[in-house]
Amino acid sequence: MLDIKYIREHPQEVEIAAKNKGVAVHIGHLLEIDRKLREIAAEVQKLQEEKNVAAKNRDIEKGKEIKTQLDSKEAARNSLKNELDTIMLTIPNPAKSDVKVGKDDSENEVLRKVGTPRIFDFPAKDHLELGEALDIIDVKKAAEISGSRFNYLKGDGALLEFALRQLAFDTLLKEGFIPVVPPTLIKKEIMDGLGYTAMGEAENIYGIAQDDLYLVGTAEQSIVPLHMNDTLKLEELPKRYVGFSSSFRRESGSYGKDTKGIFRVHQFNKVEMVSFVAEGEDDKEHEYLLSLEEKFFQMLNIPYQVVGICTGDLGFNAARKYDIEAWIPSQERYREVTSTSTVTDFQSRRLNMKYTDGKEKKYLQVLNGTAFSMNRPIIAILENYQQADGIVLIPEVLQQYIGKAKISPKI
Repeated sequence: MLDIKYIREHPQEVEIAAKNKGVAVHIGHLLEIDRKLREIAAEVQKLQEEKNVAAKNRDIEKGKEIKTQLDSKEAARNSLKNELDTIMLTIPNPAKSDVKVGKDDSENEVLRKVGTPRIFDFPAKDHLELGEALDIIDVKKAAEISGSRFNYLKGDGALLEFALRQLAFDTLLKEGFIPVVPPTLIKKEIMDGLGYTAMGEAENIYGIAQDDLYLVGTAEQSIVPLHMNDTLKLEELPKRYVGFSSSFRRESGSYGKDTKGIFRVHQFNKVEMVSFVAEGEDDKEHEYLLSLEEKFFQMLNIPYQVVGICTGDLGFNAARKYDIEAWIPSQERYREVTSTSTVTDFQSRRLNMKYTDGKEKKYLQVLNGTAFSMNRPIIAILENYQQADGIVLIPEVLQQYIGKAKISPKI
């Protein structure tokens, strides 16, 4: 949520910023409601003062008359307040000034490439063909049991996921991150407060109507509210968490190659980073989270590119977002494997998350970033490390966790 004072002072900028994200907002209407609300709030305050005077003078009849007026004015105020809050929740977080204005993902910018894609001297296989030959991925049995776009990771496939998870935790604990295993179900009002149900994004969320709960699509959705209604101390910041949880997404609208194998599925596990920092520190923290994401793929020795996301592909919450896309040989292109975003104080205002700076209270700046969204780095490893004889080598950095250097086909 934006600061209403900021909207009053920058109405045109807010409207343009929303338009750049593909959202039509009517700031003039909002400001008219805000004006009426402030007027009636002043009238309520004046009536309360008059009521106090009547009570002090023991003027019972006058007091009753004022109370009737006060009840009517307070009802009108509450109605206007609810209307204002409803509209405020529909205004997206403006993009940072350094974010490219663009209509959709076709206008995202490649900022840099790292590593050189391998040239195979044999026909390269895709991850599903490799996974089935190695007996580490089973989508057919998962489809019988759970439906399409679910999967089993078995044997060394499961060990590969556990190795990635442990690599992430070992690396991030040394950086001072606090480990957390968060809930995978959160209340609807929390998901609304985070802003994940706006701009049509609710279509990709699994809900449990009977209990008014949502399944998280990423661990950050239950880690960020960890400080809802809290006031941290400046000296506690930055406060960083690394969480591991299952994630659930409908992935509505997905089609083609993305629905084959384990690239775009309904359930997967994820290691997620969340940072809380002081005002003015989020740009620096954003670059730090991006550097960690790059470090992970450098450790795996997988070619990747860093992509700056334009306004039209940015989403409701984010003020800036970077994606890392790993090279996928079977598709001969880079595909998204991680992202990191700063949401500034947008979620903090909605969830009342603050810190003390001297005698002043300020809203926390919130950031998130993926360490590993498990299926996708596994895809990248299988395809980039495959050999002509069907063996897949295990990246050196993961061998200590798995206890072997390669995965061989089942005979």
